[in-house]
Order: sequence, then C-alpha cells, then structure tokens
Amino acid sequence: MEKTIVSTGKTIDLAIEAALNQLGLDRDSVSVMVLQQAKAGFLGFGAQPAKVQLTYEVPDPIVEKAPEKPKSALGSASRSKPKATAIPGVTPEPAKPEAPNPTPKAEAPKAPRQDKPRAPRPEKKPEAPKAPKEPKPEKKAEPKVYVPAEAGSTEEKIEVFIKGLLEHMGSQAIPHCVKVENNAYKVDLVGDDLGYLIGRRGDTLDAIQHLANYTINRGLDGHVRVNVDAECYREKREDSLRRYARKKAQQVLKARRRTTLEPMNAYERHVIHAALQDMDNITTHSTGVEPNRRVVIEYVR
Repeated sequence: MEKTIVSTGKTIDLAIEAALNQLGLDRDSVSVMVLQQAKAGFLGFGAQPAKVQLTYEVPDPIVEKAPEKPKSALGSASRSKPKATAIPGVTPEPAKPEAPNPTPKAEAPKAPRQDKPRAPRPEKKPEAPKAPKEPKPEKKAEPKVYVPAEAGSTEEKIEVFIKGLLEHMGSQAIPHCVKVENNAYKVDLVGDDLGYLIGRRGDTLDAIQHLANYTINRGLDGHVRVNVDAECYREKREDSLRRYARKKAQQVLKARRRTTLEPMNAYERHVIHAALQDMDNITTHSTGVEPNRRVVIEYVR
C-alpha cells in the first residue's frame, strides 16, 4: 500500500531531504510531487516555504483471524428439547408402547470366496550406494586485463593526468584508458575503496571526468571525449534510472497528473527521455536552469 507525507523547507531540495530523513528512505524509493514553490517575499513579508508531497510504499498489514471459541457443554445442553413439567390437576397421558420390530428374515449363507493364489513377488536387489556428488567449484570472475598505453599516445596523456589528480585526492586507484571510438576514450578506475571517488550519485566521478575532458582537449588539435567510470557505476546508474522513470510514468498514468523529478545533469536527463520516448500517453520535457534543471513527466491523451 502507498502512503504520503508532506514536507516543507526553504527550497524544494531541503524539503525533500527533510522528509527522507524522517522516513529513513533514499531518493529512489519515493516519488515527489511539488505542491508549492518557495517564495522569498518582499522585505521578509509574504515569504512562503517550498512544499512537497512524497509518496512511498509500505507492506500491507497482516490481519490475524480471531481464534474460534470452544463450544461449551452448557450451550449444547440449552439447545436440547425441554423436559415436560407436571401440571397440578392434569393427569398425564400414558406413553404408548412401541410396536415390536418384525423379525428379520434369515438370509441364506453365502458361499465362501475362494481367492486365487498369488505368485510370490520377486525380491528387490539392494541398490549399490551412490557416490556423493562432488561440489562444483565456484566460478570466480577473472580480473580484467588492460593493455599498457603506448608512449606518447593520447591514452597515456589521459592516464598521466588522472593519476596525478587522484594522488592529490589521496587515492591509490590506477586509471586505465582504452580508445573505444575515433574520438572517444573510456577510463576505468581500478583499486580499493572507490566509493568516495564515485561520490553521491556520481558527483565526484562527474567532476573528475569534466576536468579530464577540459585538460586533454586544451592540448589537442581536435576534440575528444573522455568517459571516466569506476566499478561499472555508469551502467548500474543507467539501469536504475530506467526503472525509476518507468515507475514514475506508471504513477502519472494512474493519477493522470504530471510529476517533476529531482535535478539531474544532461546525461541523466537524456537517459530518462530515451526510456519513456515510446511509452503511450506519456511525454517528457526539461524545465529549469542548470544545475537545477529537471525532467517533467506528463500525461497526454
């Protein structure tokens, strides 16, 4: 079953964050509907906080059946026929004698049944004990092998820059760059404790990627595109966004009212638009100004 909660704050993000802290849920587990935009007012008068409504799912309550009460002997006795009571001055009628049952006719004795002798069953041979099955060895994921970048190549320049950037951040992760297209390069960060390099919803990873694109393109004649990833975060994030978009679209179809999603970067907005472009009675568009640009999912007939 679904439940809703209304929260207020100075901004829409602060109102959403306050509601999430109260519920103890993450952003992907709720749907947000903006009820009122924040207004600054004039000289402190007429200011209004932002108001949002969060919808979340909770498990249905389990209804326990009440145990049946045991039938008492008194209740059964009370439903029995009442006994006749004697009335003074009235002579009770004598009970009529019951007619004796007629003597049943003697049946002719049946001939004894002769069963045919059965053939003895063949004895089952004891089965040989089966050898215990050997447990199958678990398949371990083989580590990915990276080819070292050639000296003086663009891949080497990208690896050198990101390696120096990670050292300034106090990370021991190693970047491996691979050319995937004519002007596109993919960088995988390999190492331990990569969570803080990814950041909240990939913010830190996006910052590393932005700096790498800016620095590498400054020293080259043409334009190249550098995509930085760690622990396949980009692919997992795309799958999560597609599921989130379809879930929100189903809610819009059910309520026939549009909904506005949280602020996203251009790449994440593109994933949302692409996931819902072929869905019937649903249209999407973006609104707002960076970095608070959002996707609007709207119902159309």
